[in-house]
Amino acid sequence: MRNLSLLQRFKCVDLSFPGSPQCFTIRSETGTVLVASELAITEFDPRTEEVHKEVSLTAEDYLPKDGSGVVVAIQDLPDQESVCVATGSGDVILYNLSTSQLECVGSVESGLTGMTWSPDQELVTLTTGQETIIMMTKDFEPITEVTINQDDFGEDKFITVGWGKKETQFHGSEGKQAAQSLSFQPVQPALPWDDRKPRITWRGDGQLFAVSAVCPKTGARKVRIWNRECVLQATSEVVNGLEQPLCWKPSGSLITSTQRHPNKHSVVFMEKNGLLHGDFTLPFGKEQVKVKELLWNSDSTVLAVWMEDLKPGENDHPNTYIQLWTVGNYHWYLKQSVHFGSEPLRAPVCVCWDPEKPLRLHLLTRGWASYTYDWGWSTERSHGTDCHDNASVAVIDGDKILVTTFRQCVIPPPMCAFELQLPVPVNLVTFRSQAQRTNELAALTADGHIYVYGQGESCNLKRDSNITLFRISHLHFLYSGGGVENGGVPGVSGFKVISAPLMFSLRVTMDQEEPLTLRLLLWLNDNLFLAVAHGRYLTRLLKLTPSDSQDIKDTLEIRIFYTDSSELSLTEWKDSTGNTINLPRPCVQTALFTLSGEEHLIGLTERSHLYIGDSLVASNISSFVVYDDFLLLTTHSHMCHCLNLSTLSIKGLQSALSSDANQNDETVRKVERGSRIVSVVPQDTRLILQMPRGNLETIHHQALVLAQLRKWLDSLRFKDAFECMRKLRINLNLIYDHNPTVFLANIEMFLKQIDSINSINLFLTELKEEDTTTTMYRCPSRSASSSASGKGGKKVDIICDALRSTMETLDPQKYCLCILTSHVRKTTPELEIALQKVHELRVNPPSGSSSVSAEEALKYLLFLVNVNELYEQSLGTYDFDLVLMVAEKSQKDPKEYLPFLNMLKTLEPNYQRYTIDKHLKRYRKALHHLSKCGEEHFTELLNLVKDQRLYSDALELYSSNSEQYKTLSVAYAEHLVEQQQAEQAGLLLWRCGENARALQAFVSCTSWRNALAVATHIPLPPEQLTVLARDLAEKLLEARRHTQAALCLEQYAKDCEEAISALIQGAAWEEALRLIYLYNRQDIIETDLKSALLDAHSNQTSFLESQKALFIRHKNRLTVVRELKAKARLELFDAELYSEASSVLTGSHLGSKYSRSNSRISSRSSKNRRKAEGKKHSLKEGSPFEDIALLNALTQIIIIVDKTRGELRTQQKHTSSSPQTYPLSYQNSYSSHVLFH
Repeated sequence: MRNLSLLQRFKCVDLSFPGSPQCFTIRSETGTVLVASELAITEFDPRTEEVHKEVSLTAEDYLPKDGSGVVVAIQDLPDQESVCVATGSGDVILYNLSTSQLECVGSVESGLTGMTWSPDQELVTLTTGQETIIMMTKDFEPITEVTINQDDFGEDKFITVGWGKKETQFHGSEGKQAAQSLSFQPVQPALPWDDRKPRITWRGDGQLFAVSAVCPKTGARKVRIWNRECVLQATSEVVNGLEQPLCWKPSGSLITSTQRHPNKHSVVFMEKNGLLHGDFTLPFGKEQVKVKELLWNSDSTVLAVWMEDLKPGENDHPNTYIQLWTVGNYHWYLKQSVHFGSEPLRAPVCVCWDPEKPLRLHLLTRGWASYTYDWGWSTERSHGTDCHDNASVAVIDGDKILVTTFRQCVIPPPMCAFELQLPVPVNLVTFRSQAQRTNELAALTADGHIYVYGQGESCNLKRDSNITLFRISHLHFLYSGGGVENGGVPGVSGFKVISAPLMFSLRVTMDQEEPLTLRLLLWLNDNLFLAVAHGRYLTRLLKLTPSDSQDIKDTLEIRIFYTDSSELSLTEWKDSTGNTINLPRPCVQTALFTLSGEEHLIGLTERSHLYIGDSLVASNISSFVVYDDFLLLTTHSHMCHCLNLSTLSIKGLQSALSSDANQNDETVRKVERGSRIVSVVPQDTRLILQMPRGNLETIHHQALVLAQLRKWLDSLRFKDAFECMRKLRINLNLIYDHNPTVFLANIEMFLKQIDSINSINLFLTELKEEDTTTTMYRCPSRSASSSASGKGGKKVDIICDALRSTMETLDPQKYCLCILTSHVRKTTPELEIALQKVHELRVNPPSGSSSVSAEEALKYLLFLVNVNELYEQSLGTYDFDLVLMVAEKSQKDPKEYLPFLNMLKTLEPNYQRYTIDKHLKRYRKALHHLSKCGEEHFTELLNLVKDQRLYSDALELYSSNSEQYKTLSVAYAEHLVEQQQAEQAGLLLWRCGENARALQAFVSCTSWRNALAVATHIPLPPEQLTVLARDLAEKLLEARRHTQAALCLEQYAKDCEEAISALIQGAAWEEALRLIYLYNRQDIIETDLKSALLDAHSNQTSFLESQKALFIRHKNRLTVVRELKAKARLELFDAELYSEASSVLTGSHLGSKYSRSNSRISSRSSKNRRKAEGKKHSLKEGSPFEDIALLNALTQIIIIVDKTRGELRTQQKHTSSSPQTYPLSYQNSYSSHVLFH
């Protein structure tokens, strides 16, 4: 849905060259034009009018001096720095541009009618006056010469086996005789105005070329396709009315020509096998114009049709036209129509596309005026940002404007919502820029009229006022006839083609010397149009308005145009620092937006470079549009970005567009290859994209959707937000999470706006505890306070309670189902309360028209909750009427539940509830009810307690002095013993009076203090108490609790010698000496204590010596490893000076060839990570982490040795307390073992 807009035009009108122009070519390297006349070859620059070279063709008699010579073709040859010229007399001349020398490289006696070079300029084909083709190399060495008109079809002749022949088909009433009679269709000869010269065109890849020539037998034109070796491949079918133009589409798909039908004039397309393949009709009568040439641009997007009238005009000269056609979705659009009038000197004599820039068109008139037109693709869309704007897009199609209003509908082109019919072709379309009036448009036609269309009848432009045009020579701006054409339809209804009301039309009478005087048109407000016009020498900014005349300064730079005053003013655009802002490159699309509080100009070049001011932001942008606070772009990597300008800077935009790595971000989404932005629907979430083939696609970009949802929620438009979220599958939790406080304060408004039971239930069922504003839909500009919950507690419970209370206040009968949903959806579902409400509906049926019956409520409840769960919940209410009601609505078989319910009804109430709770596995409630059933059921209660381990709950139901409490305590103790908690079991047994069993439990777990306390409480006889103490001491010694064992032996077994021995065994030297002197047993010092101290000393000495030796060994090895590492690092640094490849080896562990592989292994799984971590502590010599392992080993040695300090001090203290007992060498031996860390 793009139009061709004229970006700029270069004109040279004062060229005074010898002769008249006959053909020209473009030098792609310099951008200059080489023109050949019947007298000379001239090279000039069309932008500066500077003549670079000029050489005469008559000086050396290549052409006659009387001007009768003809140049049939000219071609620039960049590789040879030459220009090749073919003359009608048969000479092929090579003009060397560096030496300015002419050389005749060949001559044909019969003369030449055409010359065409292959796209790679390796071959040249010449057509001669004898109807032959001569193929030569680029060095002008002949390859072959063949006749154009050959009877053979070619190598690609079709093969038929008889299928589909007329003889084999059914002919109905005509019979078989009709099959045998061959219908003869006479071949029409070429048209009278045909020059009967052959035309040659090459395919873009240079493998095939086509020749259109008049057949001498039939007099009609035929197209023949030849390969690169000049071998005939195919011949076209008979096409009556085929004309002389011929051009092969550069992409290689179709050959283009023209055909005159009895009732129309068409551009036709042929395949490489010569068969017709599509056409489109020219907007002229069948005998009105003749097509001189067809020209495809280099990227096959635009077809130029060069025509002139068959019948002369008012001054006996024909009018000349050039039309630019494009195709989309298999429909051909006439985008531009350039009229040159009937003046002979203004008629084009040469037209061609630029070989480098696809949308640059060159033409040269017979009066030596050169024009260069630069076109660009543009999408004409309405500029409104409010909900009144229809998101209109206008597409030019000849004398029609196809308008689609995307707010109402998305209509795939070439269809549209409105079709505006104009009397002549349209060149420019612009929408009104005034707020609330952005749906109105103005169209500039090829004959200088401006047609203004709108939705209403009112117009503020005064029809009788004189329109003043500033600083335009020979240009007037006045009214012509206007009115409403074909009525008006105030809206779009389906896919009807209608015509919007024409408000009025204006006429711009332009100077006939040049077409396309206006190249830009902007409709600012009622009385003001802004245009850019080409004068004879200057480009001017024009103000078209019915006001007093005032001069306008010339401008070629970015300017700010102020329209808030009656006077026109232009000011250079400067940034905040005072520097003038200019775009570095010409841009085909520009827009204004605000970034970081400053207004910026954004522009997109034809090379896909996006600039903001003079800063390059990205280089792969295919389209963009600025909407509200968003910049939407599509890239050549098939991504659509939606960037929030309020949160970004220029550098932020550059980083966001530098790559599409963050594909999960809401600002980026994938689109179809080649997608381009058409429009954004204001105050909506729709983004319209067009695919390369022409069809449309509507997407809802998540960033746009979330921004619009936040606006709706901030303005309390809950219904719009809900419908959008439901349609686009946005999580409904966002309604609450966006601003919990506001939502809770406006719940009544929420309910009234939604006003749908199903929608409220949908909202309740989607609730979850997650805060979607911090997980799914993050908003960078959102404050932290707004994300906090409205109240304390769980989010789902808060919403359910708030909605339920409001609904019960408004209309409990209407919102009955929603109230049930609020109970069910709580964190802990309140199924019993929901069932009770259903039961109340059954007992007291509501009478309102909007009320819900109990059956409907129960059916809905069964939809929310599993039927078995609901049945069990109803059974847990002990209400059999409710149970039967649920069971009847379920799919349960009555044989399944009726016997059980009947059995329950026969039981005592407490036992009945016990049975129900046990069936529902609510064992605590079952225990509570069973405890009320009497002592006869205590055995059953005890079994329940043991099975379900409800000992604590059971003990709370009985007093501590009851027999049941004692029985339960014993059972609890047995359970604790099984759970290896004998001490807790002993305490419980002791509490309930089972002292013997408590003593046994304490002894089993070596709880010696409790055991001796219970033994004293029993009390045990002294002999048994001694035996008990010795048994406990033995167990304590086995557990290496020597001090506690010595206490039992001393105080309860009364055996001091065994107690001292236990202390010596446990290295409790101080306590052992205390008992030795307490009981006057100094003999034990010599017999036991001295030898134990010596053994301890010896062990400690050996341990310290071994640790010292290990420490020294590891320390020495660490020194060696560090030296090796330093040496490797130095070698690697030297290697980097000579090799860039070594940079990949500069990891965190230099000199290790395993470090990279180990780091990869460690990330694969937890098991491999542990394995890799173990390798880091390996002391194996040469391992990659040996230095780390050595440091860890040294650290462990220091820690272990440090822990022996306390024991060494104790030993030294006790050896010094008896100096007479130990030799001096022993006492001083500890001082030699100084800690070496």
